[in-house]
Order: sequence, then C-alpha cells, then structure tokens
Amino acid sequence: MMTRFHLPDMSCAHCEKTLRAALDKALPGAAVEVDLAAHLLSVAGDAAIAEAAIRDAGYTPERQA
Repeated sequence: MMTRFHLPDMSCAHCEKTLRAALDKALPGAAVEVDLAAHLLSVAGDAAIAEAAIRDAGYTPERQA
C-alpha cells in the first residue's frame, strides 16, 4: 500500500535525493514516487516510519487521504 504525503517544503531535485535516501534507510527497498511540481511523495511500507524519516530529513509531511 502506498501512502501519499504533501511536502510544501520539497522544491528541487536535491530535496528529492535527500528524501529518497532517508526513506531508503528507513524502509530499504520501498517504492518511492515523487511529483516535484505538485509537492507530492508516495511511499510503500509503514506510513509512520516513512513520516518519521521525512521529518528527520528536515521536511514537513502532510499525510494525504
């Protein structure tokens, strides 16, 4: 199951790289999809772990329904 987060402070390729690395560390091998233009990130796996990893990377995730 994919969980989608709105990340208003994700704005560039460096942000995407940082987030992918954080999520790979927290959820190894999890699928991650990024839409920079819409500030959306979707990740497979435990939503709470993903949200914590995103926050630890310095971003402000807003979980989407």
